[in-house]
Amino acid sequence: MQQDLKIAIIDYNMGNIKSIINAIRYISDNYKITVTHDKDEILSSNCIILPGVGAFPDAINKLKEKDLINTLHTAVIENKKPTLGICLGMQLLFSSSEEITLTNGLGFIPGKVSYIIPKKGLRVPHVGWNSLIIERDNEIFNSLKEDKDFYFVHSLHVECDDEYILAKFNYGKLMAAAVKKDNIIGMQFHPEKSQRVGLLAIRNFLEWSISKINEDNKC
Repeated sequence: MQQDLKIAIIDYNMGNIKSIINAIRYISDNYKITVTHDKDEILSSNCIILPGVGAFPDAINKLKEKDLINTLHTAVIENKKPTLGICLGMQLLFSSSEEITLTNGLGFIPGKVSYIIPKKGLRVPHVGWNSLIIERDNEIFNSLKEDKDFYFVHSLHVECDDEYILAKFNYGKLMAAAVKKDNIIGMQFHPEKSQRVGLLAIRNFLEWSISKINEDNKC
């Protein structure tokens, strides 16, 4: 299945796509990567990566301009394709964001995106390395050992029920670092910029995707 895994990286002019491609290529040359906003290519893929760098309202508008809202709903919610949202891409998975102006998100996971309120001595945006606090057993982070440091760049964070949170980080208070709901994974940090542990997180997502596809094919 690894050689046949077709990965659709969503192209809507708001993502750090080259670094993600390089990370996947480093893991394996066998994966088939398509950078696309084409409906048919997205729906024929095996799994989806939604990157994101920039402001939430701009990102939603770009998704609308490229007619991606309904396509992503069909692929992720109806067809249940394994999906990874990275940084802003993770935030877009939620119901709404207060960034700049209140804006509806994709609504795939219940919750909202709020500004980080800095504690004394802490700066926003939160930029740099921070350690994950793993909340429960999961396929993405179970293989991490002592090194759990990932690279973050963000001014907002996700607020959602703990049932969706895989890992948190501490920046004045505990906040969501990674989330999961059914076939959807979100990472607030940048795994593609997080060196060895970031590559491991991406590898684990791809292997988790393969296992879910194989399970579905048995049904």
